[in-house]
Amino acid sequence: MDIFEFLVQYWPRILSGVGVTVAQFVLAAILGIAVALTMGLLKLSTNKVLKGFAVTYIEIFRGTSLLVQLYWIFFVLPLFGFSIDKFTAGYVAVGMNIGAYGAELVRGGILSVPKGQWEAALAINMSPAKRMWRIILPQALINMLPPWGNLMIELLKGTALISLISVADLMFVTKQINASTFLSAQAFGIALIIYYILARFLVTPFMRWLERFMARKMGRA
Repeated sequence: MDIFEFLVQYWPRILSGVGVTVAQFVLAAILGIAVALTMGLLKLSTNKVLKGFAVTYIEIFRGTSLLVQLYWIFFVLPLFGFSIDKFTAGYVAVGMNIGAYGAELVRGGILSVPKGQWEAALAINMSPAKRMWRIILPQALINMLPPWGNLMIELLKGTALISLISVADLMFVTKQINASTFLSAQAFGIALIIYYILARFLVTPFMRWLERFMARKMGRA
């Protein structure tokens, strides 16, 4: 069976898998950004308890395998009374993992804002929260966006692991088709191309557009 016959026969199943992968990516990205922002700010806190919590979280999720984290969330947490359905467990695991890496980008972006900006905001008597929200974070965001683009691509690739807990994403569907047809080259070749298209023509252009948009908003275009 050539690649075109393969696509004609299996495209509905492949398309359904792509839809699940995109949904997982979007939800994991939203969660990851929220976690990264929270943990990045907490790590800069002068409160030792909050800072310690952030450091512990970041070290655990950066220092252990995403696959092990996924299995813990889906298989181990129910033993302690926290049952999570497989779809939710998928994007929660990926989002929390990416959030730990993103927290360091947030921290680095904030610290990269020139000291004069902090002093100017302090001079006009802004509250710490308003100073961070109105002055520091917008400038830090511009510095964070390029590495965040790479992190979003890593997040997309990380969603492939959720097939191991039977979430019917692109990789899960691909493995099912391969198991029933033994057409490995066609099945995994199509999956490879689709992941590349999602990364190269959706995630990357969006992140570059966001960089240009924020640069214009901040008068740096």
